[in-house]
Amino acid sequence: MIFLSLSWGLNQVAIKAAVPDIPPLVQGVIRSAGALLMLFAWSRARGVRLFVRDGSLGPGLLAGILFGCEFVMIYRGLLLTSASRGTIFLYTAPLFVALGGSFLLPGERLGRLQWFGLVTAFLGVVVAIGAPHLLAPSGLAPAGTAAAAPTEITLLGDALLLASAVFWASTTLVIKGTRLVHAAPEQTLFYQLAASIPILGVAALWFGEVLPGIPRAAAAGWLAYQTIWVVGITYGLWFALVKHYSASRLSAFTFLTPLFGVLAGHVVLGDAIDWPFAVAAALVVTGLVLVNRPR
Repeated sequence: MIFLSLSWGLNQVAIKAAVPDIPPLVQGVIRSAGALLMLFAWSRARGVRLFVRDGSLGPGLLAGILFGCEFVMIYRGLLLTSASRGTIFLYTAPLFVALGGSFLLPGERLGRLQWFGLVTAFLGVVVAIGAPHLLAPSGLAPAGTAAAAPTEITLLGDALLLASAVFWASTTLVIKGTRLVHAAPEQTLFYQLAASIPILGVAALWFGEVLPGIPRAAAAGWLAYQTIWVVGITYGLWFALVKHYSASRLSAFTFLTPLFGVLAGHVVLGDAIDWPFAVAAALVVTGLVLVNRPR
């Protein structure tokens, strides 16, 4: 699980690293299509039926549309903000799941500790967005924090990644609150990948994204990492682990993902990590842990 969390944390870095050669939404189309082919092979090998008349088609399509919109936000947002910042905002999704579930799902009401965790994490989001700089007079950052001052473009990217977290959470709530909760995980992933391909394709055309030429080996490698490893293999490993181990204990390890993402952005792409952003990351992760503590 630690290795999977590290792999998922590196995913936003992989998108950013491939952008100079492969536009982001084009990456998304290729990733979903390639992962869908791998899912077909995986399901056939394990005898999992993807086309079943079980009443899951409607919610499956809704989950797929939300999934596609989520990745439009992720891919376009990462053009405007850093991978490290993007990872923190994206992984606020469990907070929105907890908040939405407390109102929409029976038995999911939050206790005092979980509400405290939500407040802690969202305070971290405020700090990550740049609250110290917003409070500074004349738009000047406080001493020692100038390097972290977000521009309007960066804030737009942050907003898109935060919106992607809301879409991700909405997808989760649809899965938990409909017939999809009884469907095979592979079937649920099939709906999401299949629906995301046309959504990402139309978005790529809308933004005028085209491949400028044959991508260099490094960019192709980063795209292969997203397609083959992250979606094609680690999701399958996750499903296998969930069948054999406690889901709650496994989920505890996923709180490492945003920390690995921040570290990967710093090491691979040179993203700056100053003290306000480090505090923001710590608050978000602490909030995630508290929200997912037993009620």
